[in-house]
Amino acid sequence: MEEKPAEKKLVGKVAHYFTKIGVGVIELSDELKLGDRILIQGPTTNLQQTVSSMQIEHENVQSASAGQSIGLKVDQRVREGDLVYKLV
Repeated sequence: MEEKPAEKKLVGKVAHYFTKIGVGVIELSDELKLGDRILIQGPTTNLQQTVSSMQIEHENVQSASAGQSIGLKVDQRVREGDLVYKLV
């Protein structure tokens, strides 16, 4: 049985990136939880990773829902306007 590629579901957009600490600010349009596999894509960005750390107003959270902005530790640089997908 061959594995079908993961489907991607849009969950948010990068609003800002803090270079020094490697954190992207994501405005969520859907729920995101620790442990979710995500894909961040843009004109020069193509990053897949697992959500290992996220914060709302400097407080660690397990999950966040649509309408919230989160700080997300990212493995490499992301850019404003990049789209964030959850792989399901």
